[in-house]
Amino acid sequence: MENSTHFKVFRLAAYGDIGQLKYCYFAVVTVLYFVIILANALLIGVICIERSLHEPMYLFLCALFVNQLYGSTGLFPALMFYLLSDTHDISLLYCCLQIYVLYTYTLTEFSNLAVMSYDRYISICYPLQYNNIMTPKIICGLILLSWLYSFFLIAIVISLTLGLQFCGNILDRLYCDNYSVVKLACSNTMLNNIWGLLVTVVYISCTLFPTIYSYVRILLICLKSSKETKQKAFNTCIPHIASMLNFFFGWLFVILQGRSETADLPPVLRSILFVYFLICPPLFNPFMYGVRMVKIRHACKKVLGRYSKT
Repeated sequence: MENSTHFKVFRLAAYGDIGQLKYCYFAVVTVLYFVIILANALLIGVICIERSLHEPMYLFLCALFVNQLYGSTGLFPALMFYLLSDTHDISLLYCCLQIYVLYTYTLTEFSNLAVMSYDRYISICYPLQYNNIMTPKIICGLILLSWLYSFFLIAIVISLTLGLQFCGNILDRLYCDNYSVVKLACSNTMLNNIWGLLVTVVYISCTLFPTIYSYVRILLICLKSSKETKQKAFNTCIPHIASMLNFFFGWLFVILQGRSETADLPPVLRSILFVYFLICPPLFNPFMYGVRMVKIRHACKKVLGRYSKT
């Protein structure tokens, strides 16, 4: 190891040599990014403008849309640049910055979805105490905690990664991810692995388990409730469950591919699965919530109608 090269620049090998197809891919990616920005920004603006939407459920949705814009920005500009570039090299510092944005987006998304499930649980199981429990201070605290907690945990992950020495620089990815980068290290990575495992366990414990508990309790209440209560629970919970499963399975694709051999899969399919959790939820959620939730749909029509007249 004394004579080995310590790399400070990585090569994103997943882009390969796609020839003139790069212009087609660039156009598709640009359109997707534009639609994601437009759809999420529209709903953020509508929720902020319309006072009738200043309720806990819609404020948590607003935080979800803001996070989706944040995560998309961590991927799309770099993706568009490397599709048109002849070289696909990325510095260690920029690589770690991209890891930081994408990982904080992922953890914050899980936190937001867990908070939204808690909000539905309180609304359906304790409707009379709902306004006393979900006060503006509690709402702001839950949203801030979702962001600050993930920012703190991933900052430690990045500091540990920056302290490593790398004896390889080929990443078979479209973007940097910490697991692949750490695998290229020739220095001791035990602390990185322990902290990464700890973060995973903590987040699963603090987000996935409470979410499952909330929906089990909601299901038990609905079984004993009237048809009207069941319909209300169905209308508010189904979009959330759909967005949660969509994001979870996208994240699971990345975890499984990063830790198993996927060389037999076509390169295009592998690339799509790697970016699924960064493209589909930000694209899928605004349209789903905008269509499924009546108050948001009416508020969008009202705001768009108001500005079209002026």
